[in-house]
Amino acid sequence: MNRQVPFQQVDVFTDTPFKGNPVAVVLDGNELSTEEMQAIANWTNLSETTFVCRPTHPQADYKLRIFTPHSELPFAGHPTIGSAFAVLKYGLKPKTPGRLIQECGSGLVSILSEGDKLFLTLPKPNVNTIPPERLEELTNALGVTSNHVKASATIDVGAVWMTLQLSNADEVRSLRPDMARLSALTPAGVTGVTVFGFTSSNTDSQVEVRSFAPSEGVAEDPVCGSGNGCVATLVRQLELIKEPNYVASQGYCVGRNGKVEVRFQENGDILLGGRAVTCIEGTVKVR
Repeated sequence: MNRQVPFQQVDVFTDTPFKGNPVAVVLDGNELSTEEMQAIANWTNLSETTFVCRPTHPQADYKLRIFTPHSELPFAGHPTIGSAFAVLKYGLKPKTPGRLIQECGSGLVSILSEGDKLFLTLPKPNVNTIPPERLEELTNALGVTSNHVKASATIDVGAVWMTLQLSNADEVRSLRPDMARLSALTPAGVTGVTVFGFTSSNTDSQVEVRSFAPSEGVAEDPVCGSGNGCVATLVRQLELIKEPNYVASQGYCVGRNGKVEVRFQENGDILLGGRAVTCIEGTVKVR
């Protein structure tokens, strides 16, 4: 017998419909199998589709499972923000007012509600170097030379991104990557490649970001939370920005124009977030 389950599609890191990065949120995933979840994610064909389930951890408000069109992820940034926005709109009352606790594959993620914005606490990053020969291959696939790379690392924040700083924002925007080569250069367990560069001082953001995940079925992620978390990790580690807060732009090259706000906390945490808006609300038919 088919049944209807509540569904929202939320644009994240924007307050303008049809901008930012969309996430499909199935608000009752309790009776769905992993195979059914993956089939739905393949059908929506968005960078991520999430399923809200009953938590198993006593501190959590809900459990979130996150799928790309090809596989399940332990954590992702824009699906976390979008799903938190959706569950609040659907009527969930957090155990702690003003703060949601999400259970996911990476553990518990704290999400702060601040006016019309939501901020997640980035999972603790694990940073590793990219071997020189791999870096050379990656830059060739991106269409630049390795001397244009100012810094690089493979960073695991639940999702894993090979993260490269290029000379400036204009260079980031002008990239025309060879997606087949990038896919072939992405090791198992790595989501893809995120690149960033600093903007000129007269813009409303300090950093331009792009994220490519062709091996996950996502050639270019419009506005990537975990990718921006990896950028923020490198920015903090190398002290590339002295201020405690900055704003990143992403999505210009795919017409989505999102803004990600990053805050460096004194206790070492990195907060990452912004606004969201619901574009579709209804039900989806499942078995």
